Amino acid sequence: MQPHPLFTLLRTLGAWAVALLLFFPLGWLFLTAFKTELQAIAVPPLFVFEPTLDNFAEVQRRSDYLLYARNSLITSLGSTVLGLLIAAPAAYSMAFFRTKRTRDILMWMLSTKMMPAVGALVPIYVLAQSAGMLDSLSALTIVFTLSNLPIMVWMLYTSYKDIPNEILEAARMDGASLWTEFRHVVLPLSVGGLASCGLLCLVLSWNEAFWALNLVSAKAGTLATLISQYSSPEGLFWAKLSAASLMAIAPIVVFGWFSQKQLVQGLTFGAVK
Repeated sequence: MQPHPLFTLLRTLGAWAVALLLFFPLGWLFLTAFKTELQAIAVPPLFVFEPTLDNFAEVQRRSDYLLYARNSLITSLGSTVLGLLIAAPAAYSMAFFRTKRTRDILMWMLSTKMMPAVGALVPIYVLAQSAGMLDSLSALTIVFTLSNLPIMVWMLYTSYKDIPNEILEAARMDGASLWTEFRHVVLPLSVGGLASCGLLCLVLSWNEAFWALNLVSAKAGTLATLISQYSSPEGLFWAKLSAASLMAIAPIVVFGWFSQKQLVQGLTFGAVK
């Protein structure tokens, strides 16, 4: 039965309205980045103006953008790779060697994501300070890894559950060891899940601001640290803040655009089960 044309029209208009609402903050950020400070705070807001690149030049002059971008790249890639190295065998064990406590462990891991990050700030800060790892990329990489690990284990667990047991049983009958089974059977069959998991956690690590602002400063600061520099007791420099924000999100937005299929797949793993 075909839907009524009016219903189709309303559904389309509703979808466009939601899309515009979601896109508006990013679009307004883009416009503000090319305004002067006076134009950025003008009332009513200016939609027609002469764009300028002064804000981007000022951001680069005041801060070494490439240094912050490099730190973000190192911590994001490092935490993603480290997380996959831990989560892949952990999820394999839970998916194919279940015990009566497996479900409880999975739920406990997921419940840790419900705790506010500020609740763990003091102990993690003290541990990093005691280990001499404050303001270091290694500390940030470890924290990012631990923060994303529950999501990674759950995603890979769901991905592994889609592998037919008959394939694993055939490998075991041929004399495959656990390592051979994991390396030559499970991993090749779950490449899509591994890619989706890695891409999603890369994005989450890149966008993480709380830990970056509390554990590191100028030496190991990420792009979140760069953005925070344009908030001062005298007020916000809206144009420069927008320029810094645009420079921070541009790489991950472009990356997400080209990998959106894998990201959507990762976010919807197990949604129909």
